[in-house]
Amino acid sequence: MKYHLIVLVSLLTALHLPASAQQTPQQTSNVQPARTSQSQIVHSQDARLAKAWGLRDDEFSRYRELMEGPLGIYSPNLDPLSALGVEARSDEERRHYAELQAQAEARRVEKLLVYQRAYDEAWQRLYPGRERVTPSDGGTLMSGEQVSSGHMAVFVKDGCEACDRIVQRLQTAAAAFDVYVVGSRGDDARIRAWARRAGIDPAQVRSGSITLNHDSGRWLSLGLPGELPAVVREVNGQWQREP
Repeated sequence: MKYHLIVLVSLLTALHLPASAQQTPQQTSNVQPARTSQSQIVHSQDARLAKAWGLRDDEFSRYRELMEGPLGIYSPNLDPLSALGVEARSDEERRHYAELQAQAEARRVEKLLVYQRAYDEAWQRLYPGRERVTPSDGGTLMSGEQVSSGHMAVFVKDGCEACDRIVQRLQTAAAAFDVYVVGSRGDDARIRAWARRAGIDPAQVRSGSITLNHDSGRWLSLGLPGELPAVVREVNGQWQREP
């Protein structure tokens, strides 16, 4: 009887040991590799953005801090170079950011001009003889490159008799001007329909003396007082409304 009891205990022990021995590898398998923290992801993104703007990491960090303060409230869409330039701590720092921004703007304008030439060629090839609508780059009207050289900008809207009269007057005076149609919703057909109703000469559009453009928020970005229509010119680097 004792013999059978000893054998039974031995068998139970033998059966129990493998089960307990399996716990160790199972427990070690629960160890997971460390996950990338959110701060590391943000730092990596900021590093890429800093490089894209030609800034050091500490400069881009200062930009982030500035945009969390009053500057970000007043100008929520301000780019890093403008923000750092406006809040420059010395004349040397201000010149540095001004140079960086001039270089960045020159590169941007060159790309726009290259694309504009490709667009003009495509339009002439696909739709010869039709009024051409200039594609919008979605930017704001802040520098002369965004209107044709020597042109004035005329902001109008559909269903506005005063708008029709002012473009007719300018056209009769043989003035060169860029028309920005507010509320066009990016629809070229809307602009062409407006141009026909307003009596815009297709020949002047084809020659480039008159251009038809989507407003794309430009009028609001200028922050000028008064209702439409509005004739706007650049004077000493500032856009001013003509009386």
